[in-house]
Amino acid sequence: MVIERIEDNRIKTTRSSAVDSFGLQRLIDDINYLESVAKSKDTQADVNQLADEVNASWWEKNKPVSSSELNH
Repeated sequence: MVIERIEDNRIKTTRSSAVDSFGLQRLIDDINYLESVAKSKDTQADVNQLADEVNASWWEKNKPVSSSELNH
């Protein structure tokens, strides 16, 4: 794999066909995540609260249906 910095502070990579594309894409996704998080002003507590709210909302919308509810 060759990694080089090009204009506008961008990085160019060239990989051989021996490198697993799926694994490489996961690595790129992780780097994009780190780049996005670095710009965030939110605290970990803010993120945790949002995650709790999203999870609670999802479970409310997708809660299991009991067998007695299925018969009505």
